[in-house]
Amino acid sequence: MLEGKHILIGISGGIAAYKIPELIRLLVKAGADVRVTTTANALQFVTETTLRTLSGHTVYSDVFASVNAHATEHISLPSWADLMLVAPATANVLGKMANGIADDALTTTFAAMRKPVIIAPAMNDNMYNSPATQQCMRQLGTWDNVTMLDCAEGPLACGTSGKGRMQEPEYLLEQIYAAFTPKTLSGKKIVITAGPTIEKLDPVRYLSNFSTGKMGRAIAQECTRRGAQVTLIMGNMSAREMCDKAVAAFADADCAILAAAVADFRPESEAGCKIKKHDDSNQLTLQLVENPDIAATLGKIKKPAQQLIGFALETDHEIENARHKMGKKNLDMIVLNSLQDPGAGFGYDTNKVTLLFNDGTQKNYPLLSKEAVAGIILDNINLS
Repeated sequence: MLEGKHILIGISGGIAAYKIPELIRLLVKAGADVRVTTTANALQFVTETTLRTLSGHTVYSDVFASVNAHATEHISLPSWADLMLVAPATANVLGKMANGIADDALTTTFAAMRKPVIIAPAMNDNMYNSPATQQCMRQLGTWDNVTMLDCAEGPLACGTSGKGRMQEPEYLLEQIYAAFTPKTLSGKKIVITAGPTIEKLDPVRYLSNFSTGKMGRAIAQECTRRGAQVTLIMGNMSAREMCDKAVAAFADADCAILAAAVADFRPESEAGCKIKKHDDSNQLTLQLVENPDIAATLGKIKKPAQQLIGFALETDHEIENARHKMGKKNLDMIVLNSLQDPGAGFGYDTNKVTLLFNDGTQKNYPLLSKEAVAGIILDNINLS
């Protein structure tokens, strides 16, 4: 999604500037073309050489520097950029940007930027809580082209702890992805189950499976990027707990996507203490009982306007078994993956899926990243 995108990073003079080289690296890895503008004080925290090396471009830090590609670099960079991220944005820079003060390379560039801008503030908690700072953040957040992020809480460079930390590079990267994603699911509520369920044998052991939840998390991430309100029910709970949470969340949802690997059976009873080996026997017999079927349960209460999407992981007769499951559980679509396909299934960052629809349609896809598969799944769900 970021391949060929022009991203302009504006860095002001806060200690959090040391995190920005990692963000630049992630953006370049994703295929973006990155350029950097800074205040003079920003270069007290991160070197111009580092920024130039990682981005592959000269850093714009001085309005009148002879190395600038254009005499009006603060005009040419906003024309070049698809999006600008100001991070960290200090209290000083927030005040300048909110009040139209443009007296250095960063603020003059921001003043000329009419395309999307994301602002990530960072400062001491007392400065963050200043009425002036809060007013500037609120004011900037009302501008049509500005996304005003909030600070995170935690340890601060001054030795205290509170609200004022800049959001981490991975979070900022996700905000950039979201900015480029059309909000096709805005206003929609989507429930997603992901990961393995666990069924306790005793206080220290349980029955589970090899699911990592990567596919479900990728779907949740893509739904969020598209503007949906997401409820992610993430494994590491029993099938009964997951079922209860899914039923409650599905009541007012537009769609449920059931990507979790749910245990079909559980021990009939959980031992109150650790099950011990006995010298007179080398066998252990477990009595199992059936768990509630989450897909079937939601299928029974599904309203006409709701969509219900299931997953099927099969080892044989894949299409036949998946279609039977879809019909039996009142699913609108089922995502089939097979353990016969290398690189698909549990634990991989890739997946190879076939989409089956309740009208008999079938769509086959090659091995792709789970992020790409998530996009394909959502593209095939009709929530209009």
